Amino acid sequence: MYNEHFNLIEPPFRLSPDPQFLYASRQHARARAYMDSIMWLTDGFVVITGEIGSGKTTLIQSFLSELPDDVILAHISQTQITPVQFLQAILVEFGFKPFEMRKAELIDTLNTYIIEQTELGRKVLLIVDEAQNLSEKVLEELRLLSGVETQKEKVLRIIMAGQPELSRKLDHPRLEQLTQRVRLRFHLGPLSREETGLYIRHRLHIAGAGERELFDEDCFDLIHRHSGGTPRLINTLCDTAMLCAFADGKQHVTSEELSSALEELQWEEQRRRRHRRPALTTVDDGMHDTGSFALARIRLYHGEEEVSSLDLGDGRIIIGRTSDNDLQIRSRFVSRHHAQIFTRDGETVIEDLNSTNGLYLEGNRIKRRRLGHQDVIQIGEHYLVYEDLRDALHEAELEGEKDLDELDERDDADEEDMQEASSGD
Repeated sequence: MYNEHFNLIEPPFRLSPDPQFLYASRQHARARAYMDSIMWLTDGFVVITGEIGSGKTTLIQSFLSELPDDVILAHISQTQITPVQFLQAILVEFGFKPFEMRKAELIDTLNTYIIEQTELGRKVLLIVDEAQNLSEKVLEELRLLSGVETQKEKVLRIIMAGQPELSRKLDHPRLEQLTQRVRLRFHLGPLSREETGLYIRHRLHIAGAGERELFDEDCFDLIHRHSGGTPRLINTLCDTAMLCAFADGKQHVTSEELSSALEELQWEEQRRRRHRRPALTTVDDGMHDTGSFALARIRLYHGEEEVSSLDLGDGRIIIGRTSDNDLQIRSRFVSRHHAQIFTRDGETVIEDLNSTNGLYLEGNRIKRRRLGHQDVIQIGEHYLVYEDLRDALHEAELEGEKDLDELDERDDADEEDMQEASSGD
C-alpha cells in the first residue's frame, strides 16, 4: 500500500516467512550453523526452539533455499497427527502414495527408501516444524526412524523446530532415549536493543530503501520495549507505523507515528505485558481480587550480598548476561540467555536454555525443575533464592475476609442499637 510513497520495491515488514529478509543476528547465525552442520554429521539430529514469532520458520526457509541437489527432503509442518499419519506424511513428501499401507508396511517402505537413497550417494533429511505439537507416540516413531542405519552409519538427518514446549517434552524421562540421539539443541531468544535497530534497517534495505533512514533513531528503543525483540512483533509495529506515516503524508516514521501505531494496536510495553497479573483469580468459591500481591519472588545473590530481586506473576521471564533479559546477571560465567522461569497453574518451573555452565541445585546440575519455597539455584558465581508468596496471599485473603466479618458484626451491632433506640422512643 505504501511502497510507492516510500519509494520501496516491496513491503519490508510482511509477516509471512521470506528467506530473503532473514537478518542473521548472532543467535540466528549460530542456529543456522547448527542446521548446516547436519549435512556433514551422518547421524545429525538438531533441535531448534524459540517463542512464537522468533524467526524459526524464516530460518528454516533460508536453510531450505540453499540445500544442495543431492539432498532428499521431507518437510512436515502439520504435526497434530497420529503415528500412522506421521509416517504417511513423510512418505508422501518422498513421492509415495501410502494411504492403503498398514503401519508395518509404512515403516518397512520408509526404512528401505532411506537406505537405498543413501547407497546412491544422496542425503536424506527430515525437517519437522511446529514439533511441540507431536504426541509422545509420534516422537517415539521419530526416535525409531533416527536409528535407521546401514552397516557403517545412521542415515537419516533430522531437524526439529518448535516452541519452548518442545524442549520441555524432550526433557521428560519417558523420552530420554530420543533426547540422547539429539546432537545439538539451541534456543532462539529475542533480539537485543541494538539488534532490533539493525533488523529494521536490514529489512528496509532489502525492500529498496538503500541507505535511507526511514525511522528516526529514537524510534528503535520504543520499538524494542514494546515488541520485546520478537521479530514478528517488530514487523507488526513497524508496518503499522509506516501506514500511519503514509496516512499523514510523511516521508519517514517519527516517535509521533510510532505512538499512533501503538495506540491503534493497543500495545503496552512487553515487560509490563509479560508480568501483568490478572485482576481476578479463580478459586473454588468464586472470584477474589488478588490486589498487588506477587505469586512468587526470586532474589539474586553474589556471595552474601543481595544484588537484586524480581517479583513473579503468571508468565515467563528470561535470565541471562545481556541487558535484554528480564533479570540480568553481569558475569562471564552466565550465558547470554541462560535460563527461563515459568509461573503458571500454581507452580513455578526453572529451565536451562542450553547454557554453557548450567544450573545447579544442591550441587547437582539440573535441566528443568519445579521450584519449592527457599530453593537455592546456583548460576555461575551467583545464587537465586526462590520465595513462594502464595501463602502470604492466602493469609491476606483470610485477613480481608476477617475484616469484612468484623465490619458486618459492627453493622449488625449498629442496627441493633438503632432498633433499641427506636423502641425506647
